[in-house]
Amino acid sequence: MKRYWNEYQKEIADDRYFYERSCIRQTFFPGSEAAFLKILREELGKDICDNPHQHTCTGIGYHSDVVPFDTTMTVVARLFSLMKECGYSNYVPSCVTSFGVFTEVMAKWAENPALKEKARQYLWEACRREFEVPDNIVHPSDIIYKFRFDLKPRMRYQLVNRFTGKPLRVVEHIGCHYAKIFPEQGIGKAEFPYVLAGMIEAWGGEVIDYPERRHCCGFGFRQYLVRENRGYSIANTKKKFESMEPYEPDFILTNCPGCNMFLDKWQYTIAEMERKTYDRDGYGIPVLTYEELTGLLLGYDPWTLGLQMHQVQAERLLDKIGIAYNPREKYAGSNGRMLNPPAKPECLLV
Repeated sequence: MKRYWNEYQKEIADDRYFYERSCIRQTFFPGSEAAFLKILREELGKDICDNPHQHTCTGIGYHSDVVPFDTTMTVVARLFSLMKECGYSNYVPSCVTSFGVFTEVMAKWAENPALKEKARQYLWEACRREFEVPDNIVHPSDIIYKFRFDLKPRMRYQLVNRFTGKPLRVVEHIGCHYAKIFPEQGIGKAEFPYVLAGMIEAWGGEVIDYPERRHCCGFGFRQYLVRENRGYSIANTKKKFESMEPYEPDFILTNCPGCNMFLDKWQYTIAEMERKTYDRDGYGIPVLTYEELTGLLLGYDPWTLGLQMHQVQAERLLDKIGIAYNPREKYAGSNGRMLNPPAKPECLLV
């Protein structure tokens, strides 16, 4: 009997990863990348290189037609040269857009080897560096998915509502650049993306299906970067919220920093514009990165993970799971001093 699900899997290296950080993730959710590195090193005992000389992949500029392809592939080549210099061959880009950019560049090089040689020439002329193509390129969410059952015995909490004993109801949102541009590079491809659903189910939660489950988060680059187009962005996100609202999810889980940002911050914007939230009680639906979720279940401090950086606050979700936190430390700086708390929104409750 043919096992068709095997065709929807992908190769994910076991160890020795070169990690490339995300400009958006570091700006809006800085605790996520630190949590991922800690999880791999301390929980799983993996070797992962975090090189200080890395830089942007140009992804947003490239997809907005600001940065030409020749520049992008040369920048990608330099990042690959850092991996080579450090002695690694498994490349792990934090950002879903970076994941799409690297996959696209490698596909172009495979189709047209002359382009790869052009990139070698450009890189050498620019900075006298050389590169090798990775043996394996995966997104960090792929790695957490791969080791989800290895992490489960180490977790202090499960995705279960401690007041009802029932699984938490979770909406997962997959970044477009993970599963739609090159479907074969995502677990489950574009048809049945399972990278986040697999985590949710393994850790005790219930995945909620709803009509606009695969609809864009609303970022779309050109939709948002041009101020006059931002109505398109928020309209896309609103469509998703209206579709998921009747199913009353406990939270949203994402694997893309841009998706996480927009699904979080547009809730505040819609509340201010229309006096509307998409939960019963007016607090909004918390939006977590997969690193934040993994860290929370492992028992990491919510404020070290950076949950206070979110527009929709997560205390009610933490209470449902039973996760301990100190509200007095929510806005403490790294030196222990209390920072000025942010102004409260007019409509969205915190």
